[in-house]
Amino acid sequence: MLESAASLDAQIFNDPIHGHMELHPLLVKIIDTPQFQRLRRIKQLGGAYLVYPGASHNRFEHSLGVAYLAGCLVKTLHDNQPELKITKQDFLCVQIAGLCHDLGLPDDIPEKWKHEQMSVLMFNDIVKSLKAENEDVLKEHGLDDKDVTFIKELIEGAKTSEWIHKDRDEEKSFLYEIVANKQNGIDVDKWDYFARFDHQRLLKFARVCEVNGRKHICFRDKEADNVYDMFRTRYTLHRQAYQHKICNIIEKLLAEALIRADRNLHEGKPEDMLKISEAIKTADDYSKLTDEIFEQISSSTADNLKKARDILNKIVRRKLPKFVGEARLTEKNKSKEELTETWKAAVEKYKPTDPTVSLNAEDFSVYVVDLDHGMKDKNPIEYVYFYSKRKPNEASAIKDYQDYTLDNG
Repeated sequence: MLESAASLDAQIFNDPIHGHMELHPLLVKIIDTPQFQRLRRIKQLGGAYLVYPGASHNRFEHSLGVAYLAGCLVKTLHDNQPELKITKQDFLCVQIAGLCHDLGLPDDIPEKWKHEQMSVLMFNDIVKSLKAENEDVLKEHGLDDKDVTFIKELIEGAKTSEWIHKDRDEEKSFLYEIVANKQNGIDVDKWDYFARFDHQRLLKFARVCEVNGRKHICFRDKEADNVYDMFRTRYTLHRQAYQHKICNIIEKLLAEALIRADRNLHEGKPEDMLKISEAIKTADDYSKLTDEIFEQISSSTADNLKKARDILNKIVRRKLPKFVGEARLTEKNKSKEELTETWKAAVEKYKPTDPTVSLNAEDFSVYVVDLDHGMKDKNPIEYVYFYSKRKPNEASAIKDYQDYTLDNG
């Protein structure tokens, strides 16, 4: 039997979305570390708050919500299917993974990389700091080094069809679908930020079934419409908010300001001072990188930050580049770089009728935005398994019930 958080002197957090959330005392110890507290200073939706005033919540509360939902889902599976043999350690590890899955953000720094990898490094740093304070803090709650490895695997998610994970056997494969679901994208991370989506019904009807030799989290066949709506909600939110044209323009300018300020943030710093873009090399340096960097640039009087300051000032004063137009691309399998170069070549060929007008490709910025339902050109609902009331231990793909097709518009 899994102990309730309340019986373990858990701390209660009052959340505007999920209400009163009880979190295990070990999670509270993690929350109280500087590495986790920095999430209070990182916006959940990047520059979207500069377009939508209500989009100002932080990664901190999102991470608490994901940890809470992860616990709710594990407890539901445990209570409904005791034969799964979910242990107290499993329960705690999945919650910690939900709590720490976004430690590696932000991911809009001027370099391509996976924030999950930095989340793992940051989690390592937290474990070291907790052990430095109390060598047995993990053991006190029944966790060992194998469980720490398991948490890191949960943050990254199961990535291959072949079972390569070290610290839980394939019988526990469904646990890898709770925080970062590589199978179909249905995970508690999305449930937290899809506020309009009714995740409670999916939570109620979630069940583990064996499909093609591996145990997966499946849902009642009558919830197919709800699953379909979840993917449509994701698409709609990205199209109308997260990938809004003004959001993209602002985030492009923010990135440009960071690049121009990359040398340093203040006058008189030594030449070998760590650059902003080099902060990803260690967890300690990265933990100091938050959204506050923009305020540091804006308030600086250093001459070498003038161009970066000017960019941020334009954002504040809404002196933004004008949106010219958009086109839906029909060509597939082309990289963003190829599409950008194709567009620039077309601009170079264009001759304005007004001889006083000069038009150069370099005067324009091209944004190639991917709008899909979470799995590129694949239909994610085809990778969700459903069971019926009559056969609760057997599940199959949606095509065996009815046809659902998600159109990217």
